[in-house]
Amino acid sequence: MARIAGQRLSTTPMSMDAEALALSATTDSAPPAGISETLKVLWLARAGRWDAAHDACQDLPDPAGAWIHAWLHREEGDYGNACYWYSRAGKPAPAKDAPLEEEWMQITRALAR
Repeated sequence: MARIAGQRLSTTPMSMDAEALALSATTDSAPPAGISETLKVLWLARAGRWDAAHDACQDLPDPAGAWIHAWLHREEGDYGNACYWYSRAGKPAPAKDAPLEEEWMQITRALAR
């Protein structure tokens, strides 16, 4: 833990549940301060910043980075590429027409723990 003027500051990333992260992504102009890199990538994806999310997810370790990467390619409509990334993440690929919103929530709930 870091200290500033006698105060202890946590260096552990702030946790945030999926619903709060989804709301932030639709109402805020930037990700909440203090969340993990994984949650930042999910925030970017939910906020419609596909390119930024795609670039950032490549810096995340697998399987989390691969799972988000898969979702992004499915959102993009590149199901074949998405299937490759689901495989790397060790996750089954959802049906091509499975709701993206539901899967984003599933991924976020799993990775926000």
